[in-house]
Amino acid sequence: MNTTAQYAARAADALARCGVDNLAADGSLVVTTPIDGTELVRLHPTSATELDAAITNAAETFAGWRATPAPVRGALVRRLGELLTEHKSDLAELVTLEVGKIPSEALGEVQEMIDVCDFALGLSRQLYGRTMPSERPGHRLMETWHPLGVVGVISAFNFPVAVWSWNTAIALVCGDPVVWKPSEVTPLTALACDALLRRAAAEVGAPEGLHHVLLGDAAVGEALVDDPRIALLSATGSIRMGRIVGPRVAARFGRCLLELGGNNGAIVTPSADLDLTVRAVVFAAAGTAGQRCTTLRRLIVHSSLADDLTGRIATAFSGLRIGNPFDEGVLVGPLISDHSYEAMRAALDRADDDGGILVTGGERVDGPDGGVYVSPALVRMPDQTDVVREETFAPILYVLTYDDFDDAVALHNGVPQGLSSSIFTLDQREAERFLAQSDCGIANVNIGTSGAEIGGAFGGEKETGGGRESGSDSWKTYMRRATNTVNYSDELPLAQGVEFG
Repeated sequence: MNTTAQYAARAADALARCGVDNLAADGSLVVTTPIDGTELVRLHPTSATELDAAITNAAETFAGWRATPAPVRGALVRRLGELLTEHKSDLAELVTLEVGKIPSEALGEVQEMIDVCDFALGLSRQLYGRTMPSERPGHRLMETWHPLGVVGVISAFNFPVAVWSWNTAIALVCGDPVVWKPSEVTPLTALACDALLRRAAAEVGAPEGLHHVLLGDAAVGEALVDDPRIALLSATGSIRMGRIVGPRVAARFGRCLLELGGNNGAIVTPSADLDLTVRAVVFAAAGTAGQRCTTLRRLIVHSSLADDLTGRIATAFSGLRIGNPFDEGVLVGPLISDHSYEAMRAALDRADDDGGILVTGGERVDGPDGGVYVSPALVRMPDQTDVVREETFAPILYVLTYDDFDDAVALHNGVPQGLSSSIFTLDQREAERFLAQSDCGIANVNIGTSGAEIGGAFGGEKETGGGRESGSDSWKTYMRRATNTVNYSDELPLAQGVEFG
């Protein structure tokens, strides 16, 4: 069997095991694998009529689902988690085929889905409100939380299933149906997840209209952006996309949850454990071929350590095995497209113009024909120039130096993005100062910028969008709050002592 047929057959087998076996073979949406660029399948994009019908169905289903007790809604998510566990290897296979992640990372992404189902199941019995003391005698003041409505999810290619699960598991227990527009380059993982969720719904007696997948290009996402029946739009993507999406959703007074670009930095202080630092930096910078929103892109190193640490990282980079993610020992798979490599080369050229010194990497390397494989680039920069302040979605790590701690924090915060951050130090004062002063939604000590756990709220500040998904109290985004006052007396005192009549 040739490679083209092999990958297409593997995708079809994994889909069939998940319950998807009626794929079109003659559609206009061509799905390829970045491993070698070969075609996996051709799908039919969702038509405008089908899109409208899906949103209508979800909106109609909301009326019954919102009235379903939250613990009963949790039973659906529990069953989904069980099916995800059962089909973990199938889903990971599809993630590797569509994104190019190495199997370990693909399995880790599916594990995130399972973990967030566990989290959401517990949450279904903990959608707590508050009771506050009233200033009026014989009155009770409280807050209650209620289902919000249809949730639209627009996800990016690099985490084709995890981000969907963060939104969907929590939205479902909060009483909200979901309409999902996955990246047009990763529709197969979406179809597999949809099939498993529909199976879970059938098995626990939940309504069929709780979940819909919409396939297609940006026009499909724009329809979700503008549709007033979408109560919350959760969109993951570029800052450019967020600048378009945010105002358009706000114009119709909808809610928006934006997870946009990250240009993440880490500070390395003189007290840092350099062996630990190197391990953390290499994974954060090179994992997923630099195609994570939490990828480490800026390393701010004390000048006394810069030469030593740069040399260690360069050695580690040169030892990374790059190639077909299915091959044993490979740690870095392909970029998603030629466009990604072109953007990487353009950034490296700009860095060179700004006085940067390429220490290692940045070139195409051997891999399966048709795939785009590159070595992670390490660049010493004299200053935080414009190219450093911009996010390039590829494995480029810029090294900057500092002498004063306050200058390091200023460099770290001196970018428009604010997603994830780290400091490597054994000095508790430095660690605490950094946690207090980092302007990112995620701030870590002695670990890298990537690899978030589902228990904490995930998201960032500034141009990252301000959204929060997954853990903590992010569930409140998917519900509406009501303030309730109950008068159980036979008097009618007014607040603030107002007299009327």
